[in-house]
Amino acid sequence: MHESTKSYEAIPADLNQIGKVIVDSAFKVHKALGPGLLEKVYEVCLAHEITKQGMNVERQVSLPINYDGIVFEEGLRLDLLVENKVICELKAVDVVNPVWKAQVLSHLKLTNRRLGYLINFNVKNIGRGTSRIVN
Repeated sequence: MHESTKSYEAIPADLNQIGKVIVDSAFKVHKALGPGLLEKVYEVCLAHEITKQGMNVERQVSLPINYDGIVFEEGLRLDLLVENKVICELKAVDVVNPVWKAQVLSHLKLTNRRLGYLINFNVKNIGRGTSRIVN
């Protein structure tokens, strides 16, 4: 798992615990389903697995854009928001585009959150498909 950070503040323990649940749940989903399915399948199953661990998960959360004093509702969508604290962007692709890590970092900045994950399920080893992103 890769981590990118520019912040010198430690991530609070509660966020790290949520992150552990997310990563463990991604491993369970990947072990059960393997690579090769649609992103939406992994989204539904990962949300279910995280919920089984007692955490709140929202799917396809709308993220409006505030620009020039105007709120644009046609903004972005977060694949998963766990405990209203940690963002997950899910992929099921052969090659991860580096811009997706920047996308997660932008989502973190726009929502004033600290921790996010980019998880690509279309890999043989889910650990190599998981990136931890810190704002």
